[in-house]
Amino acid sequence: MPVDISCGLPGMRLSNPTVLASGILGTSPDLLERAALCGAGCVTAKSCGLDARTGHPNPVAVDWAGGVINAIGLTNPGVDAEVPMLLAVKERLSVMGVPLIASIFAPTVAEFARVAQAISQAQPDLIEVNISCPNVGDEFGTPFAGSPISAAQVTAAVKSATCIPISVKLAPNVPSIARIAKAVVDAGADAITAINTMPGMLIDASAGQPYLANRVGGLSGWSIKPIALRCVAEIRQAVDVPIIGTGGMMTGIDIAEMIMAGADTVGIGSAVWQRGPQVFALMCQELGSFMQQAGYADLRSMRGMAIR
Repeated sequence: MPVDISCGLPGMRLSNPTVLASGILGTSPDLLERAALCGAGCVTAKSCGLDARTGHPNPVAVDWAGGVINAIGLTNPGVDAEVPMLLAVKERLSVMGVPLIASIFAPTVAEFARVAQAISQAQPDLIEVNISCPNVGDEFGTPFAGSPISAAQVTAAVKSATCIPISVKLAPNVPSIARIAKAVVDAGADAITAINTMPGMLIDASAGQPYLANRVGGLSGWSIKPIALRCVAEIRQAVDVPIIGTGGMMTGIDIAEMIMAGADTVGIGSAVWQRGPQVFALMCQELGSFMQQAGYADLRSMRGMAIR
C-alpha cells in the first residue's frame, strides 16, 4: 500500500515532514542546498541577528552518549550579510520545490522587529523566531521564552514588521510551555517550533573542568526526545496552529511518534551530525516502512492520536 508523507506549514506544502533544524548545515547556500538534495522537505538557515557575532571560543560542541551538547554562541554574519546568502539559496531551492525558513534572534523586542523587517527582504517562506536568547531589558536577563508576556511581546513586534508567516521557537525549561504557546498564538504566531535545546553541562573528570569553554550549553539528540514529545503534546492540546516538533528525532519511528504527539512536521538536527546528511532520505524511508506495516495511509491519520 503506497503511503503519503507530504504535509504542510503556513503557506507551503512539503514533500515530506523532515525540516533541517536551525544551526545544522545552515551557514551557506551550498550546505543548505546539500540538505535539500539529501531529501529534506524544508531547510532552516542558522539563526541571524542584527549584527555579526563571533560566538564562543572552542570547544563549542561535544558528541556524547546521549546526544550533542553545544555552546556555539549564535555565531552569524549579521542580517545585512545574511540577506544575500538567503536570496542565493532560495533561488536554488525553488527549483527543487524545497521551502526555506530564516531564523532570527535579538536581545530586545525592538531589535527583533528590526531583524525581522530586514530578513524579509530575502523573502523566506517562513521566519522562525528564536526567543530563547536573554532579554537584556529584563532585570535578571530572563530569556523571552521564559514568560508568556515577553514571548507575546516579541511575537507581536515581529508580526508587525513582516508579512511573512512566523513560527515562534519555544524553550523546554519553563513552568508551562502550553501557556507560552497560547500567548504567542494569541499574539499572532502562525506556527510553533518546539523545542529548543535543553540547558546542560558535561564535566571532564580527568581535567576537573567542563568540556565546553562556555561551561554550559544546549543539549540535543535522543536524550531529550521524551521532553520534546511531552512539550509538543501539551502545545497541541493548547493551540491549533502547525507545530514543527524538534528534539531527539533520530529515526523514522521517532518521526511517527512526534506526529502522534501532535506535530505537523519534524525538525532534524543532531541526527545529521550522527547519521550524516543522508539521514533525511533514510528517515523518510523508515517512516514509510512503518506506516505501510501499521496500515497508515498518510500523516493525517496519525497526527495527535496519542493525545486524543
